[in-house]
Amino acid sequence: MYSAHHFDDWDSPVSATLPADAAVDAGAPVKTALAHDREAFAALAPVNAADKRIVNGKADINQLAPFKYPWAWEFFLKANRNHWTPLEIGMAQDVHDYHHKLSAAERHVFENVLAYLTTSDILAMRNIGLAVMEKMSAPELQIYQARQVYEEALHTWTYQHCIESLGLDQQEIYNRYRVVPAIHGKIQLANQRLERVLRSDFDLTNRGNLHEFALSYFFFAVIFEGCWFYNGFTPVFALQRRGLMKGAAEQLQYIMRDEVLHCAFGIRVVRELLKEENLALDPQALRLLWDEAEAAESAYAGYILREPILGYNAELHVQQFRFIANRRARQVGVSEPFPGAENVLPWLDEQANLRKEKNFFETRVTEYQTGGALAWE
Repeated sequence: MYSAHHFDDWDSPVSATLPADAAVDAGAPVKTALAHDREAFAALAPVNAADKRIVNGKADINQLAPFKYPWAWEFFLKANRNHWTPLEIGMAQDVHDYHHKLSAAERHVFENVLAYLTTSDILAMRNIGLAVMEKMSAPELQIYQARQVYEEALHTWTYQHCIESLGLDQQEIYNRYRVVPAIHGKIQLANQRLERVLRSDFDLTNRGNLHEFALSYFFFAVIFEGCWFYNGFTPVFALQRRGLMKGAAEQLQYIMRDEVLHCAFGIRVVRELLKEENLALDPQALRLLWDEAEAAESAYAGYILREPILGYNAELHVQQFRFIANRRARQVGVSEPFPGAENVLPWLDEQANLRKEKNFFETRVTEYQTGGALAWE
């Protein structure tokens, strides 16, 4: 058994640290590895919060406080107040609706929305964990993103829960993104925009790489999450408004509330990053991003809504995408990509203002406390 002083004796001779043939002066103290550690420890200075940066920071990545970005910590606290699981929502009525009430066109819409979302949230989870979180050098940013990674996994569980509850062919649904061009196109575009920054050796001290990272994160937070996800639940909400698939739609409302926070956080990070690094996004590069995203969304809408459903069609879907894109651009502080686009689905924002107040005997009371009061900056 080791004595207590064994661990505190920084200068005790340790013969194993010396080469076998080294000459030792019996009268001289032996400098051990522990002594070197003590000197290095003594040389460390306290962390200055002002030295933190979003990327390429010089402060200690392991020291959370004092905060330089207190708003990031607030996002983490809000996210934890919004906790839920898909098992809290009954799906029995949805099973009946799907098999007995939905038309063939409505089942086509519902299945393909799920097929796209199941792949998208896994892609989002990997991007946050590998491309973004790793490169953020302030721990308060990383901690919210750790929660975000969990939430993307939770969303994937939710889609799986819906697919399993309805008795859908899982292999067929999960493979649609590989065989349906309109679904594959959105995933392929996302992979192209995010692939290079996934590399762990992507050097952000290089200004060109830094711009690419900012543009990639803009695509992810503003377009992928802020437009495609926000607009992507709408076909199912259109069914919910007619009293159909209400359990699945409620699941998507919870997911949408998480995504609202994800997008708001990402927009704040983009704005702070551009300011901190004295960086401006190239207008032509942004224009290309918006055009590619609109083309992919139009193809997707044309496929899932090849036959309009009551109260919803492909044209409305694309028009609403353009309206939401303008909103996101204003929030970041860049030019609107689609001037004059109108809010053709004013009820969509209501879905983000969910407050759960249910009978105790019906289900567990689950209430979002903060999302309804979320103010976009």
